[in-house]
Amino acid sequence: FDKRAQQLRNDLTTQGQRVVEQTLRAVECYFDRDRAKAASVIQADDVIDRVDVEIERASIPLLALGETDERKIRSVLMIVKINNELERAANCAKHIADVVETYAPEMVEAVPSQFRVMANSVIGMLRDAIRAFDDTNVDLARQVLAFDDTVASFKREIGLDAERQLADGNFSVSFAFRLR
Repeated sequence: FDKRAQQLRNDLTTQGQRVVEQTLRAVECYFDRDRAKAASVIQADDVIDRVDVEIERASIPLLALGETDERKIRSVLMIVKINNELERAANCAKHIADVVETYAPEMVEAVPSQFRVMANSVIGMLRDAIRAFDDTNVDLARQVLAFDDTVASFKREIGLDAERQLADGNFSVSFAFRLR
């Protein structure tokens, strides 16, 4: 059990690093308005989807080994949950790339400066969350959770700024709604 559980942890850490890189590339393609980068992000999602299923499938027989230690069982269930969230984060990165592929020629309005700060913060949080998991670092995990409120504040500010810019005629309706 322990050997297979450690392999599962290692696979999840590798998947997490893959998702961080995909998210970083998605943000870069957005700010660069680079359709080629966007296509590579979309293509990379297939690997993440495949590994997501592999991790989930590897978890099931591990649970069937009959381990009775609650902590060990919870650790496998935690891996399954984190794996699901990583796949969801990768889907968000893919969505960003989809926006670039669809709207790159129309993306003439300036993206609010808070947007890049928020994007970098989210990537940092994702990277730190993976590192906290890999190192079993509870303090770092708490820092990631605490920073979530900061990112939510950035999102609210971007939404309010988009509304102001729309009202002032600086943003088109479609661009303002995509920022929201």
